[in-house]
Amino acid sequence: MALNFNQYANEGNAFLNAYTEHMGFGPDKDKAGRILSATLYALRDIIPFEESLQLVAQLPMFLKAVYVNGWTMRRRPERIKHMEDFIEMVKEQDGVAAINDFGYEDELAEKYLQLTFMFLRKYVSLGELEDVRDSLPKDLKHMVYSNIMF
Repeated sequence: MALNFNQYANEGNAFLNAYTEHMGFGPDKDKAGRILSATLYALRDIIPFEESLQLVAQLPMFLKAVYVNGWTMRRRPERIKHMEDFIEMVKEQDGVAAINDFGYEDELAEKYLQLTFMFLRKYVSLGELEDVRDSLPKDLKHMVYSNIMF
């Protein structure tokens, strides 16, 4: 298999442009990239390792790279029970930019998460998203379920 890095870069840029537009961020692709990365990093920290492997197998190459960047395998996924806990994890993954990206209210973060899951539905099968959903806390299950049917 030949690696065509230019193709991956072009696909990644097209994805980021479409995602940025979908999120309503105008020309701010940096913000879009941070929010996407933080969401994927938090997701991989709470789903079982085997589920992460199945999810990443369906992602295009450029998203695989984002998903696995800095990944360390844990014996057990972090246990969270509420949406607020997941939002906090996403903000932690976003680092110092979180206050600018998400503001102070969780409603904006929840909106961004909903939009992100809706967008990822274009790249991940319904069955896989259902499997991911089944390993999530109740509040987050509802968000994923309501957005995977698009």
